[in-house]
Amino acid sequence: MIPIDYYIAVSILLFSIGSAIVFTRRNILYVLMGIELIFNAANINLVAFGQLDPNLNGQLFSMLIITVAAAESVVALAIIIVLFKKLNTVDLSEIKNLKEK
Repeated sequence: MIPIDYYIAVSILLFSIGSAIVFTRRNILYVLMGIELIFNAANINLVAFGQLDPNLNGQLFSMLIITVAAAESVVALAIIIVLFKKLNTVDLSEIKNLKEK
């Protein structure tokens, strides 16, 4: 069995990479990928700590987060498509141009 420290290390690495992507990139697709990496880091933590408890609460909650992340991705991609059709760009700095005058 793999020690829980390795799971936590991988989770911290994924969370750090995801956070760096979210805070440094201006392309909304990269930001969405960074958010998904953060969700995956949380899932790894839930499953890792769920191994310590004989109940399946950690694994079940992880499945719930995967479902919510899939729904979030669908909605975010739909918004990105509309944004691209309206502005012909996916740059986050262009969102301020969406205001009605």
